[in-house]
Amino acid sequence: MRRTAGLLLTAALLAGCSGEFPADPDGTLERVTGDALRVGVTANPPWTEVQEGAAPSGIEAEIVAEFAETLGAEVDWTAGSEEVLIGDLEAGELDLVIGGFTGRSPWSAQAALTTPYTTVPDERGEPEPHVMAAPLGENAFLVRLETFLLEEHRDVLP
Repeated sequence: MRRTAGLLLTAALLAGCSGEFPADPDGTLERVTGDALRVGVTANPPWTEVQEGAAPSGIEAEIVAEFAETLGAEVDWTAGSEEVLIGDLEAGELDLVIGGFTGRSPWSAQAALTTPYTTVPDERGEPEPHVMAAPLGENAFLVRLETFLLEEHRDVLP
């Protein structure tokens, strides 16, 4: 009797696991594909440059534009301070935040930082890994972004 109950419980649990993995609880990758990638950008040349009345530029802005193209998406840019942009990312108003962030970013509790896609010397000559910030828990989106970064832009240098 216990064995039958255990088998039924196991079957029920496995049936509930039939979704795709990795998953996006908020559907970021699905929503962005073929539509708009909402990107927050803060100035940090040469990684990101922000000028009023113009689209952001710089190394990471170009990388994000290429990533959006692979998704068939347009980039909807929002410029601002790190704090405001990370807050917007947490609130689900942005899909990605860039700004020359490093692995030492203080935002790791509020955002999913990508695997470092490049490492460059800091002002003291020490290796400094660079990352981007995505929404926490949106794992399908994060995996797609990291795959793109590591396959197409590994070790990009300023």
